[in-house]
Order: sequence, then C-alpha cells, then structure tokens
Amino acid sequence: MPHAPPLGALLRQYAAGSVLACEPVDQGLLNRGYRLCTTRGRYFLKHHFDPETATPAAIARQHRATERLAGLGVPVAPPLPDREGRTVAVVGGHTYALHPWIDGRHRHGGQLTPAQCARLGALLGVVHASLERVMPTHARARDRSDTSRRASESPDPGDTFALIDALLARVRRHRPADSFDELARHRLLERRALLERHADRRPPRGGSVGWVHGDFHPFNLLYKGDAPAAIVDWDRLGVKPRAEEAVRAAAIFFVRPAGTLDLPKVQAYARAYRRTAGATPSQLTAAVHRVWWERLNDFWMLRWHYERGDTRADPQFPAASALAVWWTRRYEAVCEAFAD
Repeated sequence: MPHAPPLGALLRQYAAGSVLACEPVDQGLLNRGYRLCTTRGRYFLKHHFDPETATPAAIARQHRATERLAGLGVPVAPPLPDREGRTVAVVGGHTYALHPWIDGRHRHGGQLTPAQCARLGALLGVVHASLERVMPTHARARDRSDTSRRASESPDPGDTFALIDALLARVRRHRPADSFDELARHRLLERRALLERHADRRPPRGGSVGWVHGDFHPFNLLYKGDAPAAIVDWDRLGVKPRAEEAVRAAAIFFVRPAGTLDLPKVQAYARAYRRTAGATPSQLTAAVHRVWWERLNDFWMLRWHYERGDTRADPQFPAASALAVWWTRRYEAVCEAFAD
C-alpha cells in the first residue's frame, strides 16, 4: 500500500486495538484517507498533508468546530481523542486524525428528489448559521480583515489571458496529442473569446462574509438512505463569502454531464438555503455573478493536468468546462433560479 501510515504507533496512541484491515479511500484530492478495521471497531484515518491546511493548529480548529457543530445536532463526524485527549496525532513528522467510520454513500444532485434538494440547501444554511454561533468571535474578526479580503478579490481578466496563452503553449507541446488535448484547446480558445466579450463585467469586491465549510460538494457529504449522515473534510474551513459557497456547491451538485444546471432543483435548494441562512435574493444574485466570473477565469483542472501531471480531476473537466459556456448563455435564468 503506497504511503502506508504507521498503524501500530497510531492505534496504540488511540487505544484503538490491533489492525485487521486497512484500505485506502481514493476520493480525496488534497489529503489521504484509510478505512480501518481493528479489534475495537471501524475507523476512518485521515492523513493531513496538504501544506495549506495541514498545520496542527488549523486541524485543531477544524476539530473544535465539528465537535461544537455536533453539539448543535449538525450531522458531522468529530475526531476521536487519543489517550491524552488530543485529536491531532503527529507521528514521524506526519499528521493524522482518527474519526469514527460512517456508513453511507455519496449522492449527486441527479440522484436527489426536489424535496431532497431543498433539504440539502437547508443543511448548508444550517451549517453557515451554526458556524456563526460556535466559532470564536476574535478569530472571526481577524479572519474577516485578513483572509476574507483576499477571498473578495475577483480574478483579473488580464492575468487570465496570460494563463490561457501559457496553457495553450503546453497543450501544443504535449506529445502524443490526445482527445484531452483537443478538448482543452477548444475550451481555452472558447473561454478567451468569452472573456474578451465580457471583460467589462468583472465584479467588485465580495459582500457579506462568515464562516464556511469551504469545500461543500457530493464527495464531502455522506447519506444514509435519504438523509444526510455526515458532512466530512473540513480542511477548507474559513471566513469567506457565504452566499458564494451556496452557489459554488450548487454548481457542483446540480451540474449535468453535458455541462448544464438542473435549474428546478437549484431553485428548490436555493429557496431552502435562503430561509435557513437568512440570505436575501439580492445576496444570492450577487453571488451568482461572482461565481460565474470565477468559473470563466478558472482553469485549475488544466493546471493540474499540464503543470503538475496530475490527472485525477480529468473526468470532471468536460462537464465543468462546458458549464461556464452554458452559464454565460443562460445567465439570467441561473440568477432567477437562485433568487426566486
């Protein structure tokens, strides 16, 4: 098993018995996870190694947040304490956390009924409202004046044009050329034309900010039957525009394979989110504009592919890249779905 964790030392630290089986969980892009079966039960072992989120202090803050959210009845999977009450384990210079194993499955928006879409929107609204209650106010003030300032800046199309040219050069150099290169080239040229046409629509700084999950999407939500069982992977917990997280999540949950949004489901989701989060239609409309602009300027999947040689996000690229084009054509309808 690649990157095998030091199971003996970890399980002794947690008094979690002896390992019977350990299987990698392959769905994470930033950190590594393992399904453990021991003589004491079943666990999820998380290896935190993403440099942006894996400091012990950041992990401890995530753990405190989930413990407090669990106390409010939010479906989460708080970490387990070790023998000394700590939830962050550092072994051999690597950082780990042990969680209870949650039986469940991931569900995309296409698998949800309209009522379940509303439940999803209400859940995210509860998360945002609950985080506002449980996170310390001094950290909130500090992050709002620091992290949120960076989050409120919208992408500069001049920088994006330079990135498009650099990515096109990488596509041309890739040998042997394949179907992914062909699609990448088509989307890059298409996106450059769209940006040239809409460059004057760059949004101003973002509006209201607050504590957010930071990465709310289908692979970070487990269902038992029809009900959400646990929101997982709180690595991106931080202070950012809340309504933008709601729009960003919907664009992932409700995108169809052809790169269109299921707008009736978006509408059910957004109505429930606004009600539980206390968000206004105008806040959602502004968030739609900012996330649309973000999508027009965003090429992280192509950067992973061509700059890092990391192809794990490649299967998402066809729908995600088509969505930016469709969203531009149906801009008013998307705004209406989120604000009606």
